[in-house]
Order: sequence, then structure tokens, then C-alpha cells
Amino acid sequence: MRTTIGSLSRGFSTYLCIMKLQQASITDYASVLSFYNDVTERTPEIERFARWQKGKHPTADGIKSYIQEGSLYLYREQDVIVGAMAVTMYQGEDYHAIDWSGNVADDEVAVIHILAVSPDKQGAGIGSEMICEAIRLAESQGMKAIRLDALATNTPAHKIYERLGFEYRGKQHLYAENTGWTDFFFFEYKDE
Repeated sequence: MRTTIGSLSRGFSTYLCIMKLQQASITDYASVLSFYNDVTERTPEIERFARWQKGKHPTADGIKSYIQEGSLYLYREQDVIVGAMAVTMYQGEDYHAIDWSGNVADDEVAVIHILAVSPDKQGAGIGSEMICEAIRLAESQGMKAIRLDALATNTPAHKIYERLGFEYRGKQHLYAENTGWTDFFFFEYKDE
């Protein structure tokens, strides 16, 4: 069993992992909400792959909760948000049914949620750098695993996660406000 996530060598050879993420504060709320609304409105095929919809996912309340618990992180260029994600230092009960590589407590698992990159910056490697920084953050907090989920239909994201060292661990049929009942794939970072 792993005691820490380990080095960031696998999958990150082309990424320097020097991006500076900022923890969002409640004063960022309006600009973060505007950022996510822009992403849902302008990202090509976002409804097809991720099924994000303005006001339904991510929700204003959900974004505010992540900010208030200190889990929302921002990447800015020239003071403009170009990337955002939540990294919680716990996993929810919906992660219990998956056959993970190790049996760790909920508060020993970091989970990446609502990762988004500005449509103007997509394809530039920002999302990959953000994932790298999420792994670094989890490691610095002593987490024993890092996990995430994505809709089964979100094949572009699956490919990125696997390229960066995440391994598919299983699927569940779950209900979400923005999707109804649908299949979610679950991934875990492998530090080989």
C-alpha cells in the first residue's frame, strides 16, 4: 500500500509543473462564476461530452461551497482566470463502490472536480498542468490517492487522464441534476 502519491514522473515529462495556482477566495466568487458560465457557453461540444449546462453544472451554490471550504483553485494569466478546478481532500460515498488499487480512508483521498479551461486557451496544455499541480497539492497534503470521475461520454477527457497517468478503475450509474441517470467512469492516479 502506498503511503504517499510519490513522484510526478509518469505522464508529466513534457510538463514542468511550475504553474502557480491560487486558492480562490469569496471575493473571487463573481469572476469564478462568470468564468464557468463562459466555459459552458463557448466550449465546443461541452454538452455532448461533459453535459455541463449554465446554472445546472457546475452550479453557483456548488462553486460557492468549493470556495468556502478552500477547495477551489484558479490559474490566471495577466489577472484573468483561464483555468479553475476544485481539489477536495476527501472523497464522497459515491466513490466507495469502485474497486480502487488501495483501500484508503475518505480523508486520505484527493479528488479533482469541475476542471475547466477557458475556450480561448484550450489545447495549450493548461488542463494538463493543472492536473499536475493538483497531484502536487495532494502530495503536499499527505494524501494517499488522487481520484476523479468523468461522464462515460467524455472520451476526450478520458484520453487526457490516461495519458497523464490515471487508470480507469470502474463505472457507476449515478444521478446528477445536469445529466439525469447516466454512467460515470472513475479514475485513479498511478505513481509508477
